[in-house]
This record gives sequence, structure tokens and C-alpha cells, in this order.
Amino acid sequence: MYDEREQSPEHGPLAGFTVGVTAARRADELGALLERRGAAVLHAPALRIVPLSDDSELLAATKEIIERAPDIAVATTAIGFRGWVEAADGWGLGEDLLERLRGVRILARGPKVKGAIRAAGLTEEWSPASESMAEVLDRVLEEGVDGLRVAVQLHGEPLPGFVESLRAGGAEVVGVPVYRWLPPEDIGPVDRMIDALVARTLDAVTFTSAPAAASLLSRAEERGLLDDLLAALGHDVLPACVGPVTALPLQARGVDTVQPERFRLGPLVQLLCRELPSRARTLPVAGHRVEIRGHAVLVDGGLRPVPPAGMSLLRALSRKPGWVVSRAELLRALPGSGRDEHAVETAMARLRTALGAPKLIQTVVKRGYRLALDPAADTKYDAAV
Repeated sequence: MYDEREQSPEHGPLAGFTVGVTAARRADELGALLERRGAAVLHAPALRIVPLSDDSELLAATKEIIERAPDIAVATTAIGFRGWVEAADGWGLGEDLLERLRGVRILARGPKVKGAIRAAGLTEEWSPASESMAEVLDRVLEEGVDGLRVAVQLHGEPLPGFVESLRAGGAEVVGVPVYRWLPPEDIGPVDRMIDALVARTLDAVTFTSAPAAASLLSRAEERGLLDDLLAALGHDVLPACVGPVTALPLQARGVDTVQPERFRLGPLVQLLCRELPSRARTLPVAGHRVEIRGHAVLVDGGLRPVPPAGMSLLRALSRKPGWVVSRAELLRALPGSGRDEHAVETAMARLRTALGAPKLIQTVVKRGYRLALDPAADTKYDAAV
């Protein structure tokens, strides 16, 4: 089990791991949080946001609300509500919108949204302490919506069952589509992300919106790589979602995800700081503590970056710790190495240099190589193998 106290102070808990970021909005913030904790980051925005000022659907919804006020307005996100008001200002409709909303019962999903509502000079009627849309829905339905007109500020995220439940209760629902998302104009980074996931060169991939997850899956399906991608996410690459709504497209495909208790970027990164080190293979080898991470190895807490070929060899050896692994088997583990076993010797020499402790890997003449597992651990690992 990973113990953060054993981590050397000069690198963070994510040192040696590579994390994919699919976010379009706040990608820089998430990437900085990950890098600050030592991770290498691969960024590929799976979607692009339609600029509010160019969004004809939002303009049409705004005019519809100004012309005919709703009885209830549900605000879901602070940035979305602020963006809506700012866009209305840009169209010359800001004052008209706020005046219309002053006579409306406004429900806010959480404290950040309450702050945005009050900053606009409005007052919310109620907000749940849980920040749960399910609790908002329960409250509205309990009070009754039959015959009422309800405006729901959407934020690119689907609200499964929310709108449908309101309509089933007899409400007329007006969706306010703030920040609609479309496929990225440049699909290249997404394709590179999918290739990296299928090749298992990423240790984790983060999702901060359900549309981004759905977009990545859709692109993989277009390329005929969906099954390979699902296999990688199911076994080798950790999919981390900011919350349960974001995870829905992955769960629909049978992919289990991890999610923080609080649906924020900070807790998402903290979750990765716990999960990824706990998944790393740690072995007692030649008197050293060796922890095998994505693109690096911790030797007695010291970070040792290792080339991709070397990591492939080390993983093959670690699957049979203390046992001899033949050159032929190691050759098969090397990506694109062909049939020349000399490639194994070259990659092994570089691996030993990178590890900084040559005795970690022993050469067994005419047979292959083995990790020099400490004698005290031999019985345990022999039994496991």
C-alpha cells in the first residue's frame, strides 16, 4: 500500500504517471493542478464550446423568456448563469432579462450559483445544502408543477430525468442552453489521446463533462477502436470523472469509474493522488524498494525516469518477479522490435542505466534476465506465480 510519507519531498504523489485531460473549459487549471503534483499531462479537448455571443439557440431562449415569463427558473451553475446574463447584455437584452426574472421563483443548485444570482441583483427562493439536482427536482415536484412554466438553465451537461420528470408532472419546460458543445475543429489531439489510451501509455484519463466522455467514445467508434478503448479503460487506464452525471456515458458502456465525494477539480486531483500510487507495483529488489509507475520508477523514493522500451521490459520482468524471463519473451514485450534479440540487450542496458542500480536486474547466462527479488520475498511471490 502506498504511504505518502515515504514519498521523496522533491516530487509529488503523481510523479511518474501520465494523465489525460479531455476538458475544454478549465483545462489549464486542471492540467496545472496535476503537473504541480508531478504528473505528465496529455491534453486533448474532446469538445469545443460555442461562444455565447454567437449562440442563436441561447438568444432565442432568452427572447422567449423575456416575452413570456416562467413561473420558476432553475439555475444549475454559476459560470453558466453569469455567462447567460453577460450574453444578454451583449445583445442589449440584459436589463429586460433581469427585470423579467425578478418576478420569478428562482431555485439555485448550490452556493456558487446563489452568489451569481445575487451578483446579478436577484434573489433565490431556495437552494439545497447538498448541491444536488435530484433534491431540487424533489422540491419542485413536491410543491407541484402542473400547469407551470419552468425555465431550466442547462450547461452542456445532460440532466437525466430532470426535464422529463418536470414534463411528466405537467410543467411546460423551457431549456436555456448555456455553453453548448460541439466536436473539436481539430480532431488530431483526440485521435492521439485515443491511440495513447489503447496503447496504455496513459495511467489515467479525466472527464469533467458527460458530453466530453460521449465524444471520445463516439470518435473511437468511428475509427473502429471502441472495443480496444473500452478494454483499456476497463483494466489498465483509470477513468476518473468529476461526478456521477459525467460518468453516465462510460457506465452505459460497462466502464467503472472513480469519482470524488465533492464534484470539484481539486477533489478529483486528490483522488488521483490516492488511486494511482495505490495501483503501482511495489517490489523489494536487491535491498531496494522499487515502485513501478507509468513512465518512471521510484527506487527507494528517488524518481528514475525510464524510456518506453525499458518500461516494457521492466513490466514483463515484474509480472514474474524473481523468475527468469527469456530474451524471446522480452523481445515480444518490446514495441516494434522485430526479431533481433540484440534489441533486448540494448534496451536492457539503457534500463539498468536509467534505474541507477544495475544489480536490480540479473543476467542469467543463456536463459534471460530476472528481477533480483529479495530472498525474504521469494516464497510469497513463488506461491503467487
